[in-house]
Amino acid sequence: MNNTVKRSIFGTVFLAVMLGGLLLGRGFFAILFALISGIMLEEFYRMTMGGAYRRLQDLAIVLSIALFMIVNSDLAHGESAATALVSGFLFLLVIMVASLFAKDHTDFMKTGFIYAGFLYIGIPLALSNFVVFQDGVFSGLLMIAFFCIIWASDVGAYCFGLLLGQKIWPAKLCPSISPKKSWAGYIGGLLMAVLAGAIVKWTGLVNFPMVHCLAMAALMHVMGVFGDLFESMWKRAAGIKDSGYIIPGHGGLMDRFDSALFAIPTGYFYLMIFELV
Repeated sequence: MNNTVKRSIFGTVFLAVMLGGLLLGRGFFAILFALISGIMLEEFYRMTMGGAYRRLQDLAIVLSIALFMIVNSDLAHGESAATALVSGFLFLLVIMVASLFAKDHTDFMKTGFIYAGFLYIGIPLALSNFVVFQDGVFSGLLMIAFFCIIWASDVGAYCFGLLLGQKIWPAKLCPSISPKKSWAGYIGGLLMAVLAGAIVKWTGLVNFPMVHCLAMAALMHVMGVFGDLFESMWKRAAGIKDSGYIIPGHGGLMDRFDSALFAIPTGYFYLMIFELV
């Protein structure tokens, strides 16, 4: 099958699954994002640790999913985030204590990747519950708006980089980490992200003032690029091209959510600062 056709088919399937999880209710969202959390952590640990400390890896994945479900349940019942914050801290302590009972401590320094993955992936995805709950009521519209901005940024960066970044404006954004990323792509992604910010306002996905939609989109683009580069740095250090193969033609879930891990918290924090959520 042609790679472009493969990417298009499985990209459409991925989009349909994501929209379904955000539109069909709290249960679908919880199952989908808990699975995403577990799979992304598995990809991260395989990339950084291989088979070392497999039981600790499994424990961290289980606790990450548990943390997601705790936050989801608390917010669904209109409770504060105190339980979630305490749970996250206690789960880290559990992992630390469990590491003491590993049979082989020869590569004990590798256990640092366990905590890195939990902080980098597990906690941000657990906190994504805040985006879809307002006073105990579930709505996936704000998350969909966030993803529209992120995906528009990615598409803009790809198209502008392809059209202008090869010969017309070949200056590279960060060649030591990601040689293909250009400043043309960065500016193109910014323009498309801001346009998406305006569209989500015009279509009624969000009801924030237009100036905040545009500013939020711009900041999400900037942080999304950092998220992309951060994951690229991990892959470069590990000597791999893709984090996994779960989505044919696209790679792993980390490859799909690298920007989102930085962009979504940024967007939500922006809205919190201006008391819009």
